[in-house]
Amino acid sequence: MREFSQHPSPHGGDPTSAVWTGRATNRFQWLAAVAGAACMALGITIAVESPWTSGIAALLMAVIGCVAAGLLVLFGTLAFVHVAVKVDDRAMEVRCGHMGLPRRRIPLAQVVGADFAPSVTPRQWGGWGYRWRPEKGTAVIVRRGEGLVLRLGDGLTFTVTVDDAESAVRVIRDRLHRPAPPVPPAATGV
Repeated sequence: MREFSQHPSPHGGDPTSAVWTGRATNRFQWLAAVAGAACMALGITIAVESPWTSGIAALLMAVIGCVAAGLLVLFGTLAFVHVAVKVDDRAMEVRCGHMGLPRRRIPLAQVVGADFAPSVTPRQWGGWGYRWRPEKGTAVIVRRGEGLVLRLGDGLTFTVTVDDAESAVRVIRDRLHRPAPPVPPAATGV
């Protein structure tokens, strides 16, 4: 999904400023979330229905192991069911999952270029989720498919899978060739 919204610029100059927003979703992650919930339910069932004959230590390890593994899988997958990307005059912001966490904001002043990647796969980054590889940079991978690759001033990249990444690249390239709007002075509180 791609969306441009026009709004008055509080910084003067161009009276309107386009904000590009995009999303990507991976419905397969819901299956992993269900598996995490099932693992938690197993741990609770063991705690409630166990005859406690094999010793308290073994029971506690089984219950805590199932519940902890279930929570990790459940919250780890729900955080990456979808990603939302927003590009405005100053930065690109990426928010993951329903709570918007993890979140990453990259000022366009730190970006030296933007490229369209027609095929980004989890295998390239070592899996789904928020990934880091020292030789490449950072990525948010929620599904395979098209993506946006920012080339950063430190020589690394930031990659995100998002629908209609090609239009995001055009918007970012346009922003990189325009001077950034001035930052309003901070209120002094006096």
